Amino acid sequence: MTETCAAAVSDGPGFRLDSAPLLSRSTVDRTELLRDGPAAEQWTAGRVLLVDGKGRAQIAPNGRLVYEDAAVFGEQPTPRAVLLGAQDNTTYWALRTERDGAQEGWQDLRVAGAQLDDTDAGLLTTAVGLLNWHDHSRYCAVCGAATNRVKVGWARRCSGCDREEYPRTDPAVICLVHDGADQVLLARQPVWPPERFSVLAGFVEVGESLEACVRREVQEEVGVLATEVRYLGSQPWPFPRSLMLGFAAIADPAVPLRPADGEIEEARWVSRADVQAAMRTEDGIIPGLRLPPSVSIAHRMLKGWAFWA
Repeated sequence: MTETCAAAVSDGPGFRLDSAPLLSRSTVDRTELLRDGPAAEQWTAGRVLLVDGKGRAQIAPNGRLVYEDAAVFGEQPTPRAVLLGAQDNTTYWALRTERDGAQEGWQDLRVAGAQLDDTDAGLLTTAVGLLNWHDHSRYCAVCGAATNRVKVGWARRCSGCDREEYPRTDPAVICLVHDGADQVLLARQPVWPPERFSVLAGFVEVGESLEACVRREVQEEVGVLATEVRYLGSQPWPFPRSLMLGFAAIADPAVPLRPADGEIEEARWVSRADVQAAMRTEDGIIPGLRLPPSVSIAHRMLKGWAFWA
């Protein structure tokens, strides 16, 4: 156990992410000092991003997000608006809209995240995660009274006991397990499209380290022991409010795979050549293998492993 833990926190040689995960990009200033400023003045020169209940936003033909002038909604920030950040003397806000984005051709991060530039990707990712948190945090966890938005959307205060609560992020590990040579362990969930495979993932439990979570999840999902666990990078995944923490690990391909009943429909070792072939196609698909979309950190992990020399 001591040797395994030492390997888990080491930063030894090996592949890395091929590039920054697409939903980790951001350019705006989102410091806490900005949130303590005069909201009315920030609102006057602001732009508002409308997000529907499914996390969809309007995207222009040029691939940029469509923003509304804040003045359209009044001279003061609306109580439901949240401040996302500032850039070039402009503040950016998000507001939940009752409009059905699907009927108007709006898109969510899974569909459009890869085409957005760094600024828009960071703003929409933050907006979706923050608005999701507000939707599910309307009552105090201590006394049950209603809570209200404060600090331009970055906290909620209880109307009963005056307790403040801040946005939640649920940590989840995602691990690329390989054999130390030219095979990677991929699995598919029953709800995924046919032949869609990805790396293993799961939520971190209370009192559990990230490295311990990797070993537990791999063992539970496919029945093999993960060793030499090391960190790769992270990506926010606001569906509804997760943070994906990427790792790599090694397992023995000679050990029989035991997919978790009801959770993993199929697991198998896939060759580097097959992953490379799928990566070279426009949609990441070859016969028998559909890779995760480029907007996910799983795609960046697989690409980094497949083309690492």
